[in-house]
Amino acid sequence: MGFLDSTLDINLVTPLNQLGYGIAGINIMDSLIKAGHSVSLSLLGQPQVPHRYTESFNAAINNGKTPNFEAPCIRIWHQHDMSLFVGNGTKIGFPIFELDRLTDIEIHHISYPDKIFVCSKWAKEVVVRELENKTKKENVADNVYVIPLGVDREIFKENISPKKETVFFNCGKWEKRKGHDVLHEAFAKAFTPEDDVELWMMCENPFFDNEKNFDWEREYRGSKLGDKIRIIPRQPTQTEVHEIMSQTDCGVFPSRGEGWNLELLEMMSCGKHVIATDYSAHTEFCNSDNCRLVSVEETEPAKDDVWFFGQGEWAKIEDDQIDQIAKHMKEIHELKQKDELRINQEGIETAKKFSWTHTAEEIINAITEEERSSE
Repeated sequence: MGFLDSTLDINLVTPLNQLGYGIAGINIMDSLIKAGHSVSLSLLGQPQVPHRYTESFNAAINNGKTPNFEAPCIRIWHQHDMSLFVGNGTKIGFPIFELDRLTDIEIHHISYPDKIFVCSKWAKEVVVRELENKTKKENVADNVYVIPLGVDREIFKENISPKKETVFFNCGKWEKRKGHDVLHEAFAKAFTPEDDVELWMMCENPFFDNEKNFDWEREYRGSKLGDKIRIIPRQPTQTEVHEIMSQTDCGVFPSRGEGWNLELLEMMSCGKHVIATDYSAHTEFCNSDNCRLVSVEETEPAKDDVWFFGQGEWAKIEDDQIDQIAKHMKEIHELKQKDELRINQEGIETAKKFSWTHTAEEIINAITEEERSSE
């Protein structure tokens, strides 16, 4: 059975908002419906749905009033909360996680669904290893599927920045995991006050209070090149996010661990150059052709005493990695000065492959695998 051969009823449990899980949920819902499938939606939290998804949202909410209880159910949510599904059909957990080890509670929860969807080969290796080591489940890999997330190229279109200065950009809520503790240091190593550069940080963390967000902002404003750093508020929709991205030249993502990194792929889709650590889930789409990679030699306990307390490992960022980031940033600026900074065409071609339509296709293929194999 191919993706277009028949339609399916699918129960979907997900948030719909402008955070990572919510963006994935909105686009997966929309792509499945546009492909002709019947989605019955059960919401996690209050919805924040841009107008362009209203038709799909209304259809899914209406279907959710009378779901097919025998249909498969996909729960797009954290790996420590996988117990509640709709109906009696195949239970599919779709967690997005950043560390290389799972806690006992997380393993307990992801061992419950019949199938697990993950975003990357890196994440599949983690799930298979953890479940095989700590449970008695057999053939774990057979029930773990790589379902890459996507990017909406109707929104994230390519362009060349109209600005004279070289603008570097980071987007993602304030966290040590995101490398925000070292990015301003790399920026200061790369440039002097005389260089025509800026660093834009769009990193407001909705889970922090105003004081904690301000602590991060103050660290950047008070850094060596703080006068060249611009703090940008969180944008309400992806359209506004694109408007910011379109004015930049290069995305810098010194992350210690990622479950996917939507913003990195969105920057690629905009034709922007990107700098990123060669580690964790974004290795699913980052390579030396489309990204300036920062090599990672070691991992270390994931600990920030806010969200992570040493329960797993993440990339170790030391002086060598900071120097690599600074070197890449300098190279981008030199190209811009020479008027030789071209659109990242390799990044655009990558983004075309990782569409939300492709995500929906992979979901249907995974759901119908057993039926297709028996034909």
